[in-house]
Amino acid sequence: MKHLIDPTDLSRQETDDIIALAQDIIAHRSQYSQRMCGKKLATLFYEPSTRTRLSFTSAMMELGGNVLGFSDARSSSVSKGETVQDTVRVVGCFADIIAMRHSVEGAPLVASQVSRVPIINAGDGSHSHPTQTLTDLLTIQRELGHISGITIGFCGDLRFGRTVHSLIKALSRYEDIHVILIAPDELKLPDYIKQDVCDRLGIHYEEVPSLEAAIPRLDVLYMTRVQKERFLDEDEYDRVKDSFVLNAEKMKLARPDMTVLHPLPRVNEIAKDVDADPRAAYFRQVENGKFVRMALMCRLLDWQDDPAHETPPSRKTFQDSTLHCHNSKCICNNEDVEPLYYRSADGVTRCAYCDTRIR
Repeated sequence: MKHLIDPTDLSRQETDDIIALAQDIIAHRSQYSQRMCGKKLATLFYEPSTRTRLSFTSAMMELGGNVLGFSDARSSSVSKGETVQDTVRVVGCFADIIAMRHSVEGAPLVASQVSRVPIINAGDGSHSHPTQTLTDLLTIQRELGHISGITIGFCGDLRFGRTVHSLIKALSRYEDIHVILIAPDELKLPDYIKQDVCDRLGIHYEEVPSLEAAIPRLDVLYMTRVQKERFLDEDEYDRVKDSFVLNAEKMKLARPDMTVLHPLPRVNEIAKDVDADPRAAYFRQVENGKFVRMALMCRLLDWQDDPAHETPPSRKTFQDSTLHCHNSKCICNNEDVEPLYYRSADGVTRCAYCDTRIR
């Protein structure tokens, strides 16, 4: 069975297949209106979501299927102490496919270990968000006409931004990708992403101190929010915050064909005077999310019984009773699951559920 927990669960060919199917759905929407007739999607959203939950719901409805589930864990048996594993075992009796968002990192991975139907990770804490990644890839393809050979700048919170981590992983499957990292010191891309993804897989990257320094060179600018709450020193936040805000004046420095993406919601990192710029693709990006989720659900159910499309082993994991993950938001510290570890390319031991370094 094929699940989507991490972007690298999909091969390059499978990713391209989903993107191509999404484009065909866009071109021939009426032909897919009954594709999921008789099928049910369960949306298990343990934390608030607007775009992602409604995108999945709309996607299944446009395919002619039905949707069940919950948008607030307090209204489910979770409030009585039911575990993720038991919830998924139960819901799998009623649904053909499950989309799960959880504040606890690693929860969708644990769900996939016991599920009898495909699991889609709709975001687990600050860890991974693979369907947003597919949305980003489809948007880049539609806006630029290609994915390989691009220079992409990531700006804002690169330390905690799960969308950034997931997209960099996915881009490692494409040729000639150049990444420019634009962030304050407090929110730089984690070293393990640089080493385990960029260095190991050959993605060329560089770090620059300001948006103005990078924007003239970019094919894609991926904006994220610089989060005030991540700074211990408010004066330091005030010093750097304007360096990571995109406005019409800075857009004058960009190429005529550059594309601006944002996973949303935004706060003040993109000024409203950018919205009318034809290079601002972030609202088109939202609609692309619906189409790519339609394609993803079609493919996961197509592949469900095909041994050629199995979820690959995430890593070579091992157990060690002397080790402990100290991430309070990891599933292994919130439910009774077997702790698992792996060694990243730099030789560091990490938790298999949340990628936290084990000290």
